[in-house]
Amino acid sequence: MTGGAPCEPGSPRAASTRPGGPPPGCRTIGVAIPIPDPYGGFLQRVRSALGDPLATAIPTHITLLPPTEVAEASLPDITRHLADVAASERRFAIRLRGTGTFRPVSPVVFVALADGIGHCERLQRRVLEGPLERELSFPYHPHVTVAHHLPDDVMDRAFKDLADYRADFEVGGYALYEHGADAVWRPRDRFAFGDPR
Repeated sequence: MTGGAPCEPGSPRAASTRPGGPPPGCRTIGVAIPIPDPYGGFLQRVRSALGDPLATAIPTHITLLPPTEVAEASLPDITRHLADVAASERRFAIRLRGTGTFRPVSPVVFVALADGIGHCERLQRRVLEGPLERELSFPYHPHVTVAHHLPDDVMDRAFKDLADYRADFEVGGYALYEHGADAVWRPRDRFAFGDPR
């Protein structure tokens, strides 16, 4: 049994942590840049080895839209919006270098971006327009999470073990993800840059 107010079309909101998922007529979505293999798979295995229970439920990514509840009826408009944004974007490079943390504000250790931050910031602003316009709990800071809500010694180990991590790749699009009833995030649609639909 789910609770909470129903979702209204055109009124996206931060996803609730209520048990049982969103209310009827709502979907929990997110938008992110997937980290390509071999880098994405490697970082997911590292996250799993650290004991993070979310490792297998969340593909390795850079968030553009954090978990958000939307009305199911809004999904066609959201898909069109994301396609329009992607169609006018161009590929860009990302360089991952070393680690960072949001502690003590938030219990997260991440792999940091050394290049591509400005592109991600611009893209994030555009994604959060129109049917996905909403307020965020924290200022946007593009990153790749590798440890979340783990004991301090494990977070410290993640921070140290990946301090010299390096990866370079090109971003050619992003994906719309949906949070399933089994608590796993799966891509619902993918949007390639410069690809009008």
